[in-house]
Amino acid sequence: MKKIIIPVLFAVFVSPLLAQTTGTAPSGYKVTLHIPQYKSGIAFLVYHMGKNLNLEDSAAVSAKGIAIFQGKKKLPGGIYAVVLPGKDKLVDFFVDKEQHISISIDTTDLLNKTVVTGSKENILFQQYQKEMSVKGRDWEKERRAYSEAKTKQDSALHEANYNRINKELNDYREGIIKNQPTSMMAAILSAMKEAPLLHPAPKTKQDSLENYYHYRKHYWDGVTFMDERILRTPFFLPKFEKYYREVMVQHPDSIIKEADYQILLARSCPEMYRFLLNWLTDEYINPKYMGQDAIFVHLFEKYHSKGLTSWLNEKQMEVINRRGYMLMANLVGAKAADLDMLDINGRPLSLYSVDAEYTLVCFWDPHCGHCKEEIPRIDSIYQASWKNYGMKIYAVLSGDTKDKGIMDDWKKFIQEKNLTHWQHVYQTKEMEEAGVAAQKPSFRQLYDVIMTPTVFLLDKEKRIIAKKLNWQQIDDLLQVKLKTAKSD
Repeated sequence: MKKIIIPVLFAVFVSPLLAQTTGTAPSGYKVTLHIPQYKSGIAFLVYHMGKNLNLEDSAAVSAKGIAIFQGKKKLPGGIYAVVLPGKDKLVDFFVDKEQHISISIDTTDLLNKTVVTGSKENILFQQYQKEMSVKGRDWEKERRAYSEAKTKQDSALHEANYNRINKELNDYREGIIKNQPTSMMAAILSAMKEAPLLHPAPKTKQDSLENYYHYRKHYWDGVTFMDERILRTPFFLPKFEKYYREVMVQHPDSIIKEADYQILLARSCPEMYRFLLNWLTDEYINPKYMGQDAIFVHLFEKYHSKGLTSWLNEKQMEVINRRGYMLMANLVGAKAADLDMLDINGRPLSLYSVDAEYTLVCFWDPHCGHCKEEIPRIDSIYQASWKNYGMKIYAVLSGDTKDKGIMDDWKKFIQEKNLTHWQHVYQTKEMEEAGVAAQKPSFRQLYDVIMTPTVFLLDKEKRIIAKKLNWQQIDDLLQVKLKTAKSD
């Protein structure tokens, strides 16, 4: 049996009445709330954004039960709500071109005794909510009956009933889209539609692949990235997050190509353009998967560094700039920056002077508790396996050499843990100060060392294979690479 889900839009049914207006449309917005059951308190005007309700305005309720939300600028279109004093009741309504709206609420029956005037767009909303209310109850009744059915005959009957109800609802939605194509309701219903599967019951791997490609190709059917109204809805943010986190192949090049295309579509819609860049920047400034920082660097170079995100304040841009420049030097696949250091005996030993099939660059600090646990573990797997693959370890003292006792503790730890077969290096205070004077990036900037231990795996040509993985992940990666090399 296929599970059928009917999405329930909006928190409370609103029953609006059509208000005829003449003359010049008034400027700004004004939402007048009539709630005779309240004689005081604060009411709130909010808008939907995914699972969150975002505050737009607040107003005190008068002794006559009236609260007025008012502003000189028009509200961006979307699904808004008035939250009543006590924050335990709210009523949703549409905001689009008509923005002088009156909402009368009787809290004894929010579903049937709420009246909205001054907005034509809410007429279809009223009809839709009524249909959802009636059909939703019928569907829930059949769903429960199916789950409690004792015979196959009863199961088949109730399954057929809720399939019928679901079809009726889908036909109703399609009718709105077809007959009221310019309405906000049609735009929202179109954007909500799920792409159909080519094979509802896939039997082969090829069926599943065809389903995936078809689903991805048609995922955004019905959505225009030039309509900011869909931003302020309960469904768009989850839909957008699902696309980039679950539907898209998690490869930087694929995501970059798709992001650029969607941003291009949104260039004529400032609010959508701003949303896309903000979300993508937040998502990939600290990505979940190795290598996806290339997406953030791309966004930084193509948009942020060129002044195309003017809405960000100075502090936000400072964070983005600093992060962008730190990541540019250590992207997976790029050549690692050379490091000019001194070995434990004070002799020069650069990273590029290390000749090895693989080089593990490890930044660590003897005063770091996590390092004290991880460094011996790295050495154990190195001794047991990694050195047999031609690997060498270039271990950088990342702590401040000006700290009292750090050099002695560093040398002591190396001796006690028998790490003398590693290439241990450090940078003197004078070397660091000379680099600052010459405006050269530090090793911490070049390798994005913001915590310890931080580990990079390089190939023979010192290209970055992997970074910021633990020793188990590095070992898994090496095994895959070795198997691939053997098969080739």
